[in-house]
Amino acid sequence: MKTRPAFDDAASAGIITAEQARALSAFYAAQRGRGAAFDLAHVLWYAGALVVIGAMGLFSTLAFGMMGGPALTATALIYAAAFVAAGRHLRIAHDLLVPGGLLIACAVAMTPLAVYGLQESWGWGEQGRPGAYRDVFTWIKGGWVPMEAATLLASAVALRATRFGFITLIAAVALWFLSMDIGLWATGPDLDWETRRTISLWFGLALMAFAWVVDLRQRRTDYAFWLHLSGILTFWGAVTWQFSDSEVAKALYASMNVALIGLAIFLSRRIYAVFGAIGVALYLGDLASRVFIDSLLFPFALSLIGLGLIGLGILYQRNADRIGGAMMRSLPGSLRRWRPDHGDGA
Repeated sequence: MKTRPAFDDAASAGIITAEQARALSAFYAAQRGRGAAFDLAHVLWYAGALVVIGAMGLFSTLAFGMMGGPALTATALIYAAAFVAAGRHLRIAHDLLVPGGLLIACAVAMTPLAVYGLQESWGWGEQGRPGAYRDVFTWIKGGWVPMEAATLLASAVALRATRFGFITLIAAVALWFLSMDIGLWATGPDLDWETRRTISLWFGLALMAFAWVVDLRQRRTDYAFWLHLSGILTFWGAVTWQFSDSEVAKALYASMNVALIGLAIFLSRRIYAVFGAIGVALYLGDLASRVFIDSLLFPFALSLIGLGLIGLGILYQRNADRIGGAMMRSLPGSLRRWRPDHGDGA
């Protein structure tokens, strides 16, 4: 948004003074600088945080897990304390809100390791335990529930103390693991892939609905983004991996993805459009492969589909305001109030 020309015009019209125009321009420029700009520095910050979280979780080695329960808990607590101290220092002393928040998120991610160490020390969950700590992230076991519950509690405490949206992603992942482990309790030891997909589908839908509620209530910090991302990733992935040869099912899948693009416009959340567009492309690619089976024309047909999607993207970019306005005018007032405030200009 180019605010400086607008302020200059207001000063020229006598609405505000030239000094006020300069002050307002500087203020909004500073706000944009602290806002949602996502540059190389942000990529490195988030990548570093994910590496730290992965190093102490999914990618931890067997030797690391064999340190013993007390050592694992001590390691987690020391790491967490160091991350919190460093994160608060960056946020308070240097006004580096993103890297500081990411370090605090890393501290929250140490919770499963700390609880796992306690469970090992106290001999919990020996029956059916798959083995090393890293198996927590690849196996479904009822014994993991205390870790997931503790992670949710730690996330809630961290969010109350530090307004940083990325922490909600850790909470969402813990919730998904918890849904799987509770599903194991409900269905017994034989939790097949179809049941897992069904649990993921409904969990994703519930998380998307919760993100929508958060969107309606939040004012400054964008807590909802990571919830939307986790929800659509879980829901869309579960639906996409439910293979079916039925033409009706495939048509419904395409319709669902088109609906996701519409939802993206309504909520002003592009992440839904990304997954919707991928789903439409998958459907059209499958359709083309069957129409042009073993044909020389198949690569050309697929290329045309891709070019068509790019063209639609350009068309939407040029008419986004008009499309969003037309959608809002076509909706009844009872639905308009369910659109988040940040979407008013979409």
